Amino acid sequence: MPEVILIISGVLGFFLLVSALVAWLTRDLLVAVLATAAAGLLVSLFYLILQAPDVAITEASIGAGLTTGIFVYVLSKTERYEK
Repeated sequence: MPEVILIISGVLGFFLLVSALVAWLTRDLLVAVLATAAAGLLVSLFYLILQAPDVAITEASIGAGLTTGIFVYVLSKTERYEK
């Protein structure tokens, strides 16, 4: 069973790195916000693997949900693309 957890952690880590790079390198701010939300959800899955479900729920709801909603609202009031 620990091998499965190690493989899942490696895959999650890879996708977390990819989503962080997308958020960093893109010029489209909406894509950056969505990549940040994906990173937040992946971090919450890491917390589930570490058997901390309360922290995972908090990270998913605040880190990925509420923050993404606020960023999308702000982007609707400003320009979508970075200059």
